[in-house]
Amino acid sequence: MSDLLQSLVRGAEPVGRQAWADFWERLHERRPNHGEALAVLASLSTRTPATPTLESFLGSLSDRRAPLPERWPGTVNLVGTGGGPATFNLTTAAVLVAAATGVPIVKTGSRGYSSRYGSIDILDRLGLPTARSYAECEDRLGRFGLAFASGFVYPAELTELARAVLPYGMRQIGRFVNLLGPFLAAVPVEVQLTGVSSPELWESFAELAAERRVWLVRNGLGVDELLSFTANTVRANGRELSVGPETVGAADGTLADLAPAPEGADAAGHLLDLLRGHGPAAAVESICLNAAAAAVASGRSTDWAEAFATARAAVADGAAVGLVERLRREVRAGV
Repeated sequence: MSDLLQSLVRGAEPVGRQAWADFWERLHERRPNHGEALAVLASLSTRTPATPTLESFLGSLSDRRAPLPERWPGTVNLVGTGGGPATFNLTTAAVLVAAATGVPIVKTGSRGYSSRYGSIDILDRLGLPTARSYAECEDRLGRFGLAFASGFVYPAELTELARAVLPYGMRQIGRFVNLLGPFLAAVPVEVQLTGVSSPELWESFAELAAERRVWLVRNGLGVDELLSFTANTVRANGRELSVGPETVGAADGTLADLAPAPEGADAAGHLLDLLRGHGPAAAVESICLNAAAAAVASGRSTDWAEAFATARAAVADGAAVGLVERLRREVRAGV
C-alpha cells in the first residue's frame, strides 16, 4: 500500500503536497501501484478529507497547471457542488438571466453526476456553444458577456484518474471529484459563487474559500443554489449574511416548484419556459435571486432587492430568452 493511500485510510494526519505530486506523476506515467488509483478515489469519496489534505490536493494540481490569463474584470462564475434534492438546472438559467442584465459571466460545469442533466447536458439540449479555450472565452465575453467553459478548465490529471479506474466510472466512485469540482476549475474570474449542498462540507469549504475569490451559499433545504422562498446563508470575504424572501420581496414556494422536467420531457423547453417567466413563481424568482447574487458579487450592484428587480425585468422583457436566441444564431452560423 502506498504512503498516500495509507494516510488517506488512516485519516490521522494530512496528506502533504509532495505525496499528491508523486501520485500524479505515477498516474501520468501510467505506473501507479496495483489498484492504487481506484483505492485512492474510493477512499476520498467515502470520507472527505480534512481541510489541510484538500489544500494540498488542490495545490498539487495547481503546481502542474500552465499559468492562467490575466483576470477578467468583473466576471462571475456560478457553480455548485451538486447533490441535494433534484431540481431543474437553476444555475444555468440564472447565468443566462445575469448575463442578460449585463453581469459578465464565465460558467463552468460538467455532465450530470447526481442529477439527470448537468450544465453541459442542458447546454447541448439548448443548442448553446461551449468555449474550448481561454481565448474563446474572452471572445464570447466580449460579444455576449457570457461564456460557457468546456472541460479544458479542469486538470488533465482528472481524465488520467478516470482512465486509471476503468471499468469503474466517476458516477460510481467519483463523488469526491464532483463535490470539489468548483475548486478544480481554473478560470480567472473576479468572483466565484459556489453553492454547497452538504452542511458537513460548509466549514471545510469556508476555509478553502478564504484563500480564494469564492463566495459560498447554502440553505436548510440542501439545494446548492439560493432559494427565493427560504433563508439562505451567503459567506463572502469572511463574513456571513442571511438572504431570504424578505430581502428581495419574493413570494412563498416549496421545493416541488423547482422540480426538473419529467423524465422523457423536453428539459430545454422547460428551462426556456422558466426564462420567459412561465412556471411556478418560486422557480422564476429563485432564478432571479441567483442572478441578483451574481450582480452583487460582481460589484455591479450593492442592493439585493434592486438586483433582484433588474433580473425580474430581464425575464419579463424577454432579454434572457433573447440572449439564448443570439447564442443559437452564432452556432447555426458556425461562428
